Amino acid sequence: MVSSVRRIPSGFSFIDKNWGGIYRGGSYIVVGPRKSGRTLIGLQCALEAAKNAEVCLFFTIMRPKDLMIQAASLNFDIQSYMNQNLIIVVRVAPPNDIYDMYNPDDYLVEYFNDIITVVNQYNPTRIVFDELTPFVGFKNLDHLRDTFLHTLETIEERDITSMFIISEPATQKTQSIVEGLTQFVTGVIQLKKQVGAGERIHSGTVTIIPNVGHTEGEFTADYRIEPYKGVTTEFSKEPLYTTDETPASLPRPRMINRPTKIDVPTEPYAFSNIYNYNDFLLILNNQIALYKSTGQTFNIVSFKLDPAAQIKGILTINQLQNAVRHATSKKDKICIIENKVIVLLVRGNLKTVVDLMSNVQNNLPSHDPNYINAALEYISIFNLEVDERVENAESMMEFVLTAETSSTNTYQPLNKYIG
Repeated sequence: MVSSVRRIPSGFSFIDKNWGGIYRGGSYIVVGPRKSGRTLIGLQCALEAAKNAEVCLFFTIMRPKDLMIQAASLNFDIQSYMNQNLIIVVRVAPPNDIYDMYNPDDYLVEYFNDIITVVNQYNPTRIVFDELTPFVGFKNLDHLRDTFLHTLETIEERDITSMFIISEPATQKTQSIVEGLTQFVTGVIQLKKQVGAGERIHSGTVTIIPNVGHTEGEFTADYRIEPYKGVTTEFSKEPLYTTDETPASLPRPRMINRPTKIDVPTEPYAFSNIYNYNDFLLILNNQIALYKSTGQTFNIVSFKLDPAAQIKGILTINQLQNAVRHATSKKDKICIIENKVIVLLVRGNLKTVVDLMSNVQNNLPSHDPNYINAALEYISIFNLEVDERVENAESMMEFVLTAETSSTNTYQPLNKYIG
């Protein structure tokens, strides 16, 4: 019915002013180069949903802290809305390793299927996917278009508004990919970044292009990225002077105090491969799908710490986590559940499991032999290799988490393997 199709605020005033908002159940793609404000538009959309007590699923490849910093630039405390379950952040691991395979398309399809799975789980009113670029490198573009269209139609049937963020195409193939995707959505937000020497404020032009509805038509305007506003077209047109060479004919601008440079301590690791439980399940489901389509095996290795180790001041769960994190590669994924540090070894076999155990020992807080012998007594391990009996991530993790109470598959002392 026509009465059921209505417009809602997008969070981007340029769209709301010219189109009257975005359609409930509509789909939109934001296209632009790096640092053009694409993620900020996605966050503005999520914030608008949260302010109206709507649930927004925010898929991202960013680290949680980076996303919080981006949101803070909008004066947006994303954590508070996450605590209220109004914004649900789902971190997605880019499929970096699959493009060397003979046919990565089947694996990429699973990422789109996982969107539907998570949507069914949380039943949001909006979703934002930042960003889609790593997941659209299909060899068969018809397969990509069919998969994307199926995803859109499934979401739209639930009356969910969706926003997908994608990089500006740099090659003919990526141009074909973007054109293939944008033909199916309700509208496109195109960002063109302006680059100039000495530019202090990121700026450019934004064009909103309707495919369906939005009979007001196409609009273009200059935009800037401003503190606490994000991407906006509402700003003063007066020129900005970023040097001390103000023309003599114009009044010299009032001097303002420049902020003092603060040295922020850098994270001691070059990457973060620790995920919360829901994100870990999403990645594990992808790995199971890869196993079923290609036969590539993997292992789940769980390190359990006896609580007595912390009581006696020998080892804490955080210290064990750090030892495991240093022992893994960037491809491997880690999840902390109570007193267990669980590792997904994406290229798992018996040798990699044994190597992992040895590396964990080498990364314990002390290399003193007496300390290592004492610590190993409080660490036990459970190893599970995927096989054809595995149905999904939930069942596999349940098997791992209940192993300590099983009579046949239990945790074994770590020093049994490397002592």
